[in-house]
Amino acid sequence: MTKLAITPFFALFLFLSCVSKNDKNSDQTGKRSDSVIYATTTANPYAAIDISPMAMSYFPVNYSQKKMTHDITTPPVMRVIYSRPHKQGRQIFGGLLKYGEPWRLGANEASEIEFFQNVTIQNKKVNVGRYIIYCIPYKDKWTIVLNNDIYTWGLKIDSTKDLMHFDIPVTKTPVNLEYFTMVFQPINAGAELVMAWDDTEARLPINF
Repeated sequence: MTKLAITPFFALFLFLSCVSKNDKNSDQTGKRSDSVIYATTTANPYAAIDISPMAMSYFPVNYSQKKMTHDITTPPVMRVIYSRPHKQGRQIFGGLLKYGEPWRLGANEASEIEFFQNVTIQNKKVNVGRYIIYCIPYKDKWTIVLNNDIYTWGLKIDSTKDLMHFDIPVTKTPVNLEYFTMVFQPINAGAELVMAWDDTEARLPINF
């Protein structure tokens, strides 16, 4: 008789204990808040998140994807590697970037352009290789510079290692780009490196 009276009571005690334990592992929305779920929100312990992501553009456009799907079998002509700062409500040209002062054409490390075959820019031969590419912006033109001091931080460009300078016009665009962008676009006998940010665009023709 005693055994039968204790069994229901003991079962009720266990049930209430489990409910209480689950409540402690739940937040006010009813969702569990144990360490397994919240571990995904922990700050990255290996590297800080960069607000200026690194990007890479190829010519032919989307070369790496086309190579993967066997839509192209020839080597690429060139590629550019850079980090993409964003406007964040700032005045870019003539403000953040002073006219007549060098700009790394991006953020963080010096931007790089690599040629996989010899090319010609404004009747100057540029040999196969990897170069820093940076800019000196003015109101009506940009001076694009190729430099051989690769693997350096973009704010520490050594101009004594400049190889070639190219002056190109700038134009105003109908839209304001939040992120700085560099891409290649095909033209007759080559491609243009298109560089655009805010309401400004410049194009460097490259022949091959």
